[in-house]
This record gives sequence, structure tokens and C-alpha cells, in this order.
Amino acid sequence: MKRKVLLLIVLLVIGNIAFGFLGFGKKSDQITIGLSMDDLRLERWQHDRDIFTSRAEELGAKVITVSANGDAQKQLTDAENLISRGVDVLVVIPNNGDVMAPIVKEAHEAGIKVVAYDRLITNSDVDYYISFDNIKVGELQAESILKVKNKGNFFLMGGSPTDNNARMFRKGQMNILKPYIDNGDIKIVGDQWAKDWLPEEALKIMENALTANNNKIDAVVASNDSTAGGAIQALAAQNLAGQVPISGQDADLAAVKRLVAGTQTVTIYKPIKKLATTAADISVKLAKGEEVESTSTVNNGKKEVPSILLTPVPVTKENIDSTIIKDNFHTKEEIYN
Repeated sequence: MKRKVLLLIVLLVIGNIAFGFLGFGKKSDQITIGLSMDDLRLERWQHDRDIFTSRAEELGAKVITVSANGDAQKQLTDAENLISRGVDVLVVIPNNGDVMAPIVKEAHEAGIKVVAYDRLITNSDVDYYISFDNIKVGELQAESILKVKNKGNFFLMGGSPTDNNARMFRKGQMNILKPYIDNGDIKIVGDQWAKDWLPEEALKIMENALTANNNKIDAVVASNDSTAGGAIQALAAQNLAGQVPISGQDADLAAVKRLVAGTQTVTIYKPIKKLATTAADISVKLAKGEEVESTSTVNNGKKEVPSILLTPVPVTKENIDSTIIKDNFHTKEEIYN
């Protein structure tokens, strides 16, 4: 009986050796990237997710995506879950850069690098930041409106007050508008911020602004396309759509159609394909422990974060074909029906 037990043990040991030798039972060496997104309800972020995931998979990585649907606390929990699942790199599009700061420390304690995507994670030791020159985005928005209307009552439609980018857009807008305000050509008759960038929030804000100003608003500097869409809905109800120039950002399909229709003046196109593919490249390199180059640094309140800042492009009705359609961001058929 003892010999049979001994023989069984020997066979089991030999089997385990063979199992390991053939490569079975090993921990997969495939890189896993956790992608924590603020809000997939907005069209813009669906593009980012799809392009990022496609590029990461081309590089042999797996992507686990979670969306917080605009809830900062949920995003914190989502990211903690990704860390517990043992991702190799955590990529975060923060709803609130301050709220997400502790996740960087938690990730580092687990040996996981953190990339802030499009929006900065503030007051943290975040490893890398990739975005666009967001102050330039705001400058382009204001410049585009001033080409159409450089005097009168202006309304400022800000984005989410918890989004660091929204503050940077506003800084860029004011860089351009301030001289006109100072000399009296432009009067700011309202300055409000739309919770979570939601169009329904912008709609309510714009309705109230029109009522408060007896519809005498000459231009709207809106910080993205979803807030522009809500504002335009309110303008349309007063037969003012197309008469009041309004800016946007992200080149959402609905916004590009509004450019064609003449109800929106400009959208700032941020070549998302370049942003998402570069972010995927960076993430895989960080997971492999390879060196990642940066073109600049951005101060997040705690450190100078190694960064890549890409260049945004203003798009009007006149250059849709040479920008958005050329990049295949939207097709001619989608835009012009």
C-alpha cells in the first residue's frame, strides 16, 4: 500500500513538472490595462475607448474598461477594483482630478503605474499625463467667436466645475477675451458651469440666461459640444439658433452637423486617434518597464508630471472635409446624410 502511495506521489510530481514544462499553468504574461473612464454616456469618450482598446490589442495587451457615469466616488471604487484585479497599468480619465489623487498612491503600493488621460490627476505622484494643449483649446474657441462677433453681450458656458480641463479652457478663453472686456467692447452677462458637461444642464442654464437678459445675448462661448448642444436648444426655442455665434469642442457628430446647418460656429477638433493610440503605446511601454519620452511637463500641484500635449484644430463649416473627414473621424455620409 505504501509503495502505491509513493508511486502516485512520484507520478503527480512528474506530471506537474511536465505541465509546467509545456507552458501550462503559468501566469499569463499578457499585459492588462485598466481603463477607468469618467462617463461613457458622452459620444466623445466612446471614440476614445474604442481607439485605445484597438491599439492596445494590436500591441498584445488586454483592456478592462469601466465607466463611472459621472460619479467621482464610483470612479474611485472602480479604480480600486481594477487594482485588486492585478492590472499592469491604470489609465484614468478622471471625473474629478482631486478625488482621484489617492488612487495613484494605492496603485503605486501595488506596483502599478498610472497614466492620466486627457484630464490631469491633481496633487498626486501620477506617472504620466497625455492630453491636448487645453489652454490653447480655450483660446481657439474665443478667437473663432471673435471672428464673427467682437462686440456685445457674451455668455460664458463652462464645463464641469470638477474637471481641471474646464478651468484650463476658461483660462484660454479669458486670455483672448480680456482685452475686449477691458475696453468695453464685450460685456460678460453670465458665467456658469454645466455639471458633468451634460447638455440638459446647459439647456437649463441657457434658458435662464436668456430670460435674465431679455434674449439680448450676442455670443456664447461654450466649452464643449454637449454644452453647446444644450445651449443651442434653448436658443432655438427663442428663434435665435444660427443668429448667436457659439463655440464647442470634441467634433461630436451632432455638432459637426450643426456646423453644416449653421447653428454652431466652431468645434475644436482634437485628433483623438492620435491621443488614444499614443496613450496605448505609452501604457504598454510602462507595463514593460520601458522608458517613455515626454515633450513637456505639467504641474499638478505636487510635481511636474511628464507629459505629451497634442495640438487642437478649430473646425468650421469651411474646413470639415480637410480635417474631420480626412482623418476619417466621421464620414462624409454621416455628416451630410
